[in-house]
Amino acid sequence: MYSVLDFGAFGDGFSNDGDSIQEAINRCSEDGGGTVLFPSGKEYLTGPFQIKSNVTLHVEGNALIKASTDESLYVESAFKENRSEGSMWIYAREAQNISITGTGRIDGQGTEFMVDEEISHYNYKMENDMDMRPHLLTMIACRNITIRDVTFSNAAYWCVHPIGCEDVLISGVRILNSLKVRNCDGIDPDHCRNVRISDCYIESADDCICLKTRREYAEYGPTENVTVTGCTLVSTSCAIKLGSENVSDIRNVVFNSIIISSSNRGLGIQNRDEGIIENITFSNIQIESRLFTDVWWGKAEPISITTFRRSEDSLRRFKPGQTRGIAGEVRNIKFHNISCRSENGIYLSGCDESRPREILFDNVRIEINKITKHSGGVYDRRPCDVDGIISPGTSGFHLNSADDVEIRNCRVSWGEFRPDYYGHVFYAKDVNDLFLDSIKGYSAYETKERIVIED
Repeated sequence: MYSVLDFGAFGDGFSNDGDSIQEAINRCSEDGGGTVLFPSGKEYLTGPFQIKSNVTLHVEGNALIKASTDESLYVESAFKENRSEGSMWIYAREAQNISITGTGRIDGQGTEFMVDEEISHYNYKMENDMDMRPHLLTMIACRNITIRDVTFSNAAYWCVHPIGCEDVLISGVRILNSLKVRNCDGIDPDHCRNVRISDCYIESADDCICLKTRREYAEYGPTENVTVTGCTLVSTSCAIKLGSENVSDIRNVVFNSIIISSSNRGLGIQNRDEGIIENITFSNIQIESRLFTDVWWGKAEPISITTFRRSEDSLRRFKPGQTRGIAGEVRNIKFHNISCRSENGIYLSGCDESRPREILFDNVRIEINKITKHSGGVYDRRPCDVDGIISPGTSGFHLNSADDVEIRNCRVSWGEFRPDYYGHVFYAKDVNDLFLDSIKGYSAYETKERIVIED
């Protein structure tokens, strides 16, 4: 056991304990491993520090590790040469057998890195087109990671970000981020394999759980073999998302027994790069979604699946030298036993280059009711090289440009408050091999057709 107090940490909440923390971690790792202890009743203020192999950080109950707000300390980019999307605070690189445990709290002081609080959000503080807000926890090319029971709060940028990691267990974790700080994702497995996320509670202004394969780390290959179970999520953006950054494949993923409440979008698949998204199962999920302001992507779609190319001004997202990207395939996606209450319906759409296919909706229930003052009847396809926001009106299911879609034992109902843009139970255009087997419910108004299928 290596207490950071024995290495000179003050734990007074004012002095920078970064050097003492790093010295304790280094000694622990050099001695063959053990536990670096943050004793209770103390506040440990610190700039960046690195976790080493065979080290467990144990944050005791009533102990707090908090990020220094001295911006000059955060010099290492989270995305290599791309310095426009954050720096690193707590990080590990090519480490093995690392853990973060305990019932204490790790706080990124995220709101201190923002400016101009508005009703729905904070604004960015950009300098020379650089945004160096610190990501809370970044782990690059690590193996055998365990994060258990700890609370992360107030991340300034992404919160828990494993990159190119294998054998990752995240269980019983609380993530309590501001619902006004953009980009403060909860957990973002990126080019990772064999990941288990379970029994977590996440509040995040951006995506709660987002599977990615970013271009900066393309050498690490696909994100695959992921299970997410028993989580409760709240998001001002998308509670569970796959993409929109996916230069490598995302595959073999299961989401089960999840509750999503008061979120802008429930389940989202956004393919905007050349990677394939395939073999994904969502089951036994409760979704409550609602409209927010245009600052946040999403228009209360409980489920959204889209495949479009990126807009040509997304230069950092393309391969070097290219100005136009590719939209990869989305295929073999299954939704079983999903219950939705929302201001909008399910949206699925592709493009000529990439049409979602092999999509199954089985026992999906949707109740649509207007509960906010934000304008609706729209779907959000951002980011893309076509119109980002379209206004076709709200249907229970709205499908466009897809192949091999099966709807089984589904139901659509409408609540008490029905604006005139509420319409069909089911709408499909340019969908090949469409199979409908029992879709129950009536249109929002007798003057509107119940089911519309167009070539």
